[in-house]
Amino acid sequence: MHVTNQNQGAAGATGATSVDALLFRLMLLSVLAAVVTIGLKVAAAVITGSVGFLSDAMESGVNLVAAVVALMSLRVAARPPDASHHFGHGKAEYLSAMVEGAMIFVAATAIVWTAVNRLLHPAAIESAGIGLALSTLASLVNLAVGLTLQRVGKRHRSATLVADGKHLLTDVWTSVGVLVGIALVAITGWAPLDPIVALAVGVNILWTGYRLLRGSVSGLLSAALPEHEREAVRAVLERYRTERGVEFLPARTVESGRQRLVFLVAVVPEDWTVKAAHDITDAIETDVAEVLPGCETFIHVEPRGAITRAGAAAGL
Repeated sequence: MHVTNQNQGAAGATGATSVDALLFRLMLLSVLAAVVTIGLKVAAAVITGSVGFLSDAMESGVNLVAAVVALMSLRVAARPPDASHHFGHGKAEYLSAMVEGAMIFVAATAIVWTAVNRLLHPAAIESAGIGLALSTLASLVNLAVGLTLQRVGKRHRSATLVADGKHLLTDVWTSVGVLVGIALVAITGWAPLDPIVALAVGVNILWTGYRLLRGSVSGLLSAALPEHEREAVRAVLERYRTERGVEFLPARTVESGRQRLVFLVAVVPEDWTVKAAHDITDAIETDVAEVLPGCETFIHVEPRGAITRAGAAAGL
């Protein structure tokens, strides 16, 4: 007998819709922030002639492309289950994170190429003060938006927002490094420091891209829920073992974007009626949803004797 959690209801659907709208608005904010920071950093690069500022502007260009891709992925991920996708479209968010990671690698390669060329052909930096002011303003914009995306993305378990927020915050640290480097160039007059800073930026971005790709690939391969969430499920099941005499085979879990799926086999006494088994599984689903909001639980019920006989037949 299979029992599935259908306790989401209209209220749950309405809540999901409001969350989707919030995430979409935040990604629009990310697009706007990328446009603003690109303008400020390109202006800084043109005014100063700094390859460090240029590398920073190139990373913001990646931010813009990634934010647009993220917008599209959120649209897809928000679609309800259909005949071809019974568990919804949540994994579209991992595709967005993967594209963003790939774009980071492209930007890092371009930055390293530009930095090496400037290292071989040093050039003086002009109007460093104006460039520093413009880049600082751009960094403050990225800091505010990046922190917001991280906070809301973690709260609503959005891989897209978390990835974009991480990228923006990485951009902030990149900009800080560039600002320090350009300031030192202006103070010391040592021109090679500018491309050296750009090279450091490129290496840092490569590391960020690797981590994003690793996380998105893990999600696409149907990774299990994080350990602390699995532990929360185990705590619920342990309560039913001790209080109701229900045993469970090892739980299987899947993380799919913002969706969480839990698959259980409940082993109940042989003399239980179908209604008794149904009532207990409903209670389990409700309790799991309390510790993991929005989680969908699937429970297969087995009589205790059947499990014992199956184990004996297998020589266990």
